[in-house]
Amino acid sequence: QVQLVESGGDSVQAGGSLRLTCTASEIIDVSCLAWFRQAPGKERELVATIGNDERVKHSDSVRGRFTISKDKARKSRYLYLQMTNLKPEDTGMYYCARDPTRWSCVTGMTDADFPYWGHGTQVTVSS
Repeated sequence: QVQLVESGGDSVQAGGSLRLTCTASEIIDVSCLAWFRQAPGKERELVATIGNDERVKHSDSVRGRFTISKDKARKSRYLYLQMTNLKPEDTGMYYCARDPTRWSCVTGMTDADFPYWGHGTQVTVSS
């Protein structure tokens, strides 16, 4: 089973930037990959997805500020989330997730569609 490990979370001020990394224990290119986040007391929220076809989707709340990407040069073991212009409402635990059954991601995916998860990395944005 592929292990996923997130890193890069930190405490930053509003307007700042962070880059999250999800490192897989083996190649994960034939997958729909995603970043989710969960704020205290709230449900887990889909932030962005990227499929093996390289098509990306971002949620309305982060579009234009966050960018999901993969590192092809490193044999598709790394997934990134570049976050800019961070806001206090971006605070939460960020998780990477993988659905190995799909070549591409589809609209309307939820956390129930992803069987494999990392343990998360905390992002805290102060005003």
